[in-house]
Amino acid sequence: MKDTYVLIMAGGVGSRFWPKSRNNFPKQFIDILGIGKSLLQLTHERFQKICPQENIFILSNEQYSGLVAQQLPDLPTENIISEPSRNNTAPCIAYASFKINQINPLAKIVVAPSDHLILNEKVFLEKIEQALSYVSTNDALVTLGITPTRPDTGYGYINYEKEPKDGVHQVLRFLEKPNLEKAQEFVASGDYLWNGGIFVWRVESILGALAKYSPAIFGLFEKGKSCYNTDSEKSFILENYPLSDNISIDYAIMEKADNVYTIPGEFGWSDLGTWASLYEVVEKDEFNNAFSGHSINLSDTTNCMIQIPKDKVAVVKGLDNYIVVDDGKVLLIYPKAHEQEIKEVSKSIVNTCGQEFA
Repeated sequence: MKDTYVLIMAGGVGSRFWPKSRNNFPKQFIDILGIGKSLLQLTHERFQKICPQENIFILSNEQYSGLVAQQLPDLPTENIISEPSRNNTAPCIAYASFKINQINPLAKIVVAPSDHLILNEKVFLEKIEQALSYVSTNDALVTLGITPTRPDTGYGYINYEKEPKDGVHQVLRFLEKPNLEKAQEFVASGDYLWNGGIFVWRVESILGALAKYSPAIFGLFEKGKSCYNTDSEKSFILENYPLSDNISIDYAIMEKADNVYTIPGEFGWSDLGTWASLYEVVEKDEFNNAFSGHSINLSDTTNCMIQIPKDKVAVVKGLDNYIVVDDGKVLLIYPKAHEQEIKEVSKSIVNTCGQEFA
């Protein structure tokens, strides 16, 4: 356990959960499941079962450093890695990897999003342990692949070799979000997994891959080797981090490397990327309504996702298949079938009404 480290990615804005998720308080900090804990807190708790708390780092935009510290008061402050600009996942993983390498060059690293739901935690942690065991003796970049349960167009896919070797499967290629016809083909073939963005590797393997496939990012952060975990780290990062390429770890490394493997798993995973995906996993009443709030009066209403503040009363009649969200400042009433439009709707509201609605 002492050589295992976890990087929890917590810098996103969760724009598809607007208006509940806003720029100043995005979804990873919200008790979106209504259980008294945010998604970040649940993720942090989960990984404490595989490594000491001092080996867990939270990667987030500096805008959210205070929120991270508030929600995880026992986490050492030096374990909150603040990004001074939004440059996607490759730069922040590179930064954190150099930092961890200075602490422990034998480190094995798990990278995971902060805002995903895992219903079967036991199986999930078993898959993580399997990946950690594999990378401990192999120069490999491992990604956990999620066995698809439906032809979903909202996820990227992993095409993989069906025959395992030493418990892992060679990744043949990554594919971007497909149209419905392609997604149906992928699921029917059995040769594809959902890409959940959960990675496991040795620190030397990811640094080697960065040097080979993303030399500009590697070179930029290598310049700070003498600064990491010292008083000069912050000034180096403030000056240099914004200069890094704006690119995901998938594009920068995973789609180029030839030592990428996957471990398929079924552990009740959802990226909770949309209101509809949340609706799928929360408890519903006899009329298939999922609701959260102090007092709600429903009549002739079915298949709806309703969230209101605890100090409000909602009276809803005659709706079917709608999203109803009141965050106190914005009221959203939108057909669930058209929720993909919400991100653009939120942008138009911000343009019309101001940044306070972002």
